[in-house]
Amino acid sequence: MKAAILYPMVALAGLTFVVLLLIPAARFRAAARGQVTSRDFRYGESAHVPGEVSLPNRNLMNLLELPVLFYVVCLGFYVTATVDARALYLAWAYVALRALHSLIHLTYTKVFHRLIAYAASNVALIALWVRWTGAIT
Repeated sequence: MKAAILYPMVALAGLTFVVLLLIPAARFRAAARGQVTSRDFRYGESAHVPGEVSLPNRNLMNLLELPVLFYVVCLGFYVTATVDARALYLAWAYVALRALHSLIHLTYTKVFHRLIAYAASNVALIALWVRWTGAIT
């Protein structure tokens, strides 16, 4: 069961790589339409970059912020051999909620729906940390 905690980590990393690939796709598509030029990205994204082109980059940033704590706690479970069914459930719930957040963010981006998915994922992450700290004490 110990290694099972690595699978949600791999899944979240996979989602992160998929979103990473969406960034150049959106930028090249916008460049082909004449919406942006390379100068619009010289120092990041300028104010001239349309929102739909910026979305994948913003979503990638979301996938590199709090998920760092997810990777750390999963490795904590692995190293201390304290993985149990509840930890796995919470880890998969976190990944599913982050995937839902990304799906909403990258498609219809209704802010309230996105907020619910984001907040729920944070609750799962906190619960995962509480579970781990309880397991190691």
